Amino acid sequence: MKIICVGRNYRAHAAELKNEVPKEPVLFLKPQTSIPIKGQPFFYPDFSNDIHYEVEVVVRIKKVGKHIAPEFAHKYYDELSLGIDFTARDIQAECKKKGLPWDKAKAFDGSSPVGKFVSKEKFKDMQSIDFQLFQNGEKKQDGNSKDMIFSIDELISYISGFFTLKIGDLIYTGTPEGVGAVQKGDRLEAVLGGEKVLAIDIR
Repeated sequence: MKIICVGRNYRAHAAELKNEVPKEPVLFLKPQTSIPIKGQPFFYPDFSNDIHYEVEVVVRIKKVGKHIAPEFAHKYYDELSLGIDFTARDIQAECKKKGLPWDKAKAFDGSSPVGKFVSKEKFKDMQSIDFQLFQNGEKKQDGNSKDMIFSIDELISYISGFFTLKIGDLIYTGTPEGVGAVQKGDRLEAVLGGEKVLAIDIR
């Protein structure tokens, strides 16, 4: 199982980080060890002093696919959830400054908690899915899939041109604006279409 993440897929988020809006999807990978054991909190790593949350719609692939046409992409998943792409922003900035890859800022152990998966049949329109992230009960991110630069189906098609998609693969589809820092003692909760699908404590 692999985790494929999409960067800068919301214009407002690209703007808040002072990044250019991409003309094609920005991709990076995370290892399976970035998903914490179920029920385990997020342990603040000792190599960073600036860990940020980024809530994202996550799609789970249900069958093998390669070079998938956009019009057939909907057949390759039937469940989705929310995940958090924890980012060591200080490490990422340091790597970017040196022109180096920033995998260690994104792909470290426990950096990709994912919530309970729900059937996509729950949603009337896959192009308009509401989701939110709350930090200690306060809403911090409020997103909708209609604001994605590249839709879920477009992402599946694009990604499959580079990587064969296999059963169980996860696609993190990008985060909206409102990202911010976490501290030890925080509690994060993610709500998808009005249903809480993920809660995690920061330790």
